[in-house]
Amino acid sequence: MSRARLIQLAMAGSAALLLGAFAFQHLGGLPPCKLCLWQRWPHAAALLIGAAALMTRGAALPLLGALAALATAGVGAYHTGVERGWWEGPASCSGGGAGLDPGSLLSMDAPTNVVMCDEVAWQMAGLSMASWNMLASLALAVLWVMAARRA
Repeated sequence: MSRARLIQLAMAGSAALLLGAFAFQHLGGLPPCKLCLWQRWPHAAALLIGAAALMTRGAALPLLGALAALATAGVGAYHTGVERGWWEGPASCSGGGAGLDPGSLLSMDAPTNVVMCDEVAWQMAGLSMASWNMLASLALAVLWVMAARRA
């Protein structure tokens, strides 16, 4: 498979994961938690990196794409551990939200619905969205590395 085709597949994977996340949020009524949002940014970066990589030669940009995929896989792994209680998550969205400022919750512009990072909102085959993102992103990282090797 050509370098360009591998990059296009990796980009399509990141785009599909982002579109899926937005569909769950806007069509499925499942608002994202803080860690869910963190998992989206590297996919957006991968799309920009991929567009640039398609216009250039060399291995640097595909390796940067692989790094973006590994970053979101890492956040997905961390989020999975938070959901399963293997370790604590951010205080602002885990364990009852102890890290939230109680004074800000009383103000008129306070968030009305804090989505907790340690609660699984949806799962399939025993894996949460964070787990699925991790697995898919690891596969995307392989595509990026394959593209870099073809440079």
